[in-house]
Amino acid sequence: MKRIFNIMAALMAVCAFVACSSGETYAEKLEKERNAIKQFIIDRNIKVIEENDFNAADHTTDVSKNEYVLFATTGVYMQIEREGCGEKLKSGETASVLCRYNERNILADTLISSNNEMFFASLPDKMSISNNKGTFTASFLSGHMYALYGASVPGGWLAPFTYIKLGRPVNEDEQIAKVKLIVPAEQGQRYAAQYTYPCYYEITFERGI
Repeated sequence: MKRIFNIMAALMAVCAFVACSSGETYAEKLEKERNAIKQFIIDRNIKVIEENDFNAADHTTDVSKNEYVLFATTGVYMQIEREGCGEKLKSGETASVLCRYNERNILADTLISSNNEMFFASLPDKMSISNNKGTFTASFLSGHMYALYGASVPGGWLAPFTYIKLGRPVNEDEQIAKVKLIVPAEQGQRYAAQYTYPCYYEITFERGI
């Protein structure tokens, strides 16, 4: 029953969005997407930094300045709010990861899915992720994203794993990794890619058992 509810909610959001964008060319949709991201950055007072600045700052973003790094090759913007406890995923390693997230359609300015509310709050999404010499691949195994969009993990979700640590808090002062992402359609989930809309995510990542 929960799975049916999830799918219906996603389809309703997509249908509403498609109704507003029908008749546009792909080039027009891309231009609208770019403009929506630019406006989102302005509205949120986001300071965009380049990758060389990010690298020089030891792969950190200054949260007090609301910094996001732009990855030029993918168009993904990322803020690392918390690096996390534990260790980074090693080359050749595969791990299970528990994720909690909010997903907002930037173009429609609408929260379209979340596993932080209602009965989803006790059910974090679970993915399996592998590091092959710095190239990350992942699949959803269960959860809200899996129910809505299938096993494929959006490319934008993989951007943080080069820089964050995956662990499970042991001490009170330890916290799991948290990131914020602006993900263009080509790096997004299947509906975002199909209908050309960017999404904003707030995500926590915790190593699974």
